[in-house]
Amino acid sequence: MAAPAAALGPSALGQSGPGSMAHWCSVSSGPTRYVLGMQELFRGHSKTREFPAHSAKVHSVAWSCDGRRLASGSFDKTASVFLLEKDRLVKENNYRGHGDSVDQLCWHPSNPDLFVTASGDKTIRIWDVRTTKCIATVNTKGENINICWSPDGQTIAVGNKDDVVTFIDAKTHRSKAEEQFKFEVNEISWNNDNNMFFLTNGNGCINILSYPELKPVQSINAHPSNCICIKFDPTGRYFATGSADALVSLWDVDELVCVRCFSRLDWPVRTLSFSHDGKMLASASEDHFIDIAEVETGDKLWEVQCESPTFTVAWHPKRPLLAFACDDKDGKYDSSREAGTVKLFGLPNDS
Repeated sequence: MAAPAAALGPSALGQSGPGSMAHWCSVSSGPTRYVLGMQELFRGHSKTREFPAHSAKVHSVAWSCDGRRLASGSFDKTASVFLLEKDRLVKENNYRGHGDSVDQLCWHPSNPDLFVTASGDKTIRIWDVRTTKCIATVNTKGENINICWSPDGQTIAVGNKDDVVTFIDAKTHRSKAEEQFKFEVNEISWNNDNNMFFLTNGNGCINILSYPELKPVQSINAHPSNCICIKFDPTGRYFATGSADALVSLWDVDELVCVRCFSRLDWPVRTLSFSHDGKMLASASEDHFIDIAEVETGDKLWEVQCESPTFTVAWHPKRPLLAFACDDKDGKYDSSREAGTVKLFGLPNDS
């Protein structure tokens, strides 16, 4: 799946500068102490357990900021919330109200009781786990496919299938701004400092806008094909993008240069997640494994086996536990397979 060098342009071949691929794919000189330590941990904690969540495919999983709860959103039009108890997830509630698939969800960055769901029914809904009620339904212009909550908690951004991103005040639930883009918008995210807004697009670019002004700052040619997903690491040093070329690229937030590539997947990279310490990066695709890399070296730290394509991964905000969900309702091959499960990797082998 790797593109020929010519397709990547001169910036990919070692010429640095803003938005360039400075070190295309680096190789380290043997495992670091961190890698050895985490591999030792996972040798004793390599169990993956499944938990029934939905009656159809799970599109999105996310942890609350305190790590006590995991939420999942599904094609079955609902969200589910689990409590993490020692080594298992216990289903707490199912959240109904959307009239179409729940494509993505996220939690408030600092309030562990609030989460928001984006749906194809042209609404977003904010939910409170204390009352298990929907506290706000916000009507939007199109079928919503991606959503994020600003780091300061004040704004929710939602993107739809028509490449419109709407910025909604999280307190008044009213639209503050709206941007129509001329390119296919994939994933959206603020930087950790809340002063820039990033979009990945169908042309392989990362578009950066100032926030709240929403003025273009830079467009980076990140990949030769569709740039699908983006995540910022908790420490604020890096962000990562995943692309249809099966590559994950790691970017320096301040310099906006690519510092490293991860190339162990063969299929388009659908989902990414940094561990709580910013030292591990999980990436997944239609490959039947999730790659876990050490961020600083790009070295393979572990791989999590799965039986079908993975569309969402999320590291726990405090522990080396990885939640994920696969396309595991496949009537073509095996209609008895459990549908709509949420999976948790990193559990003790003897649990």
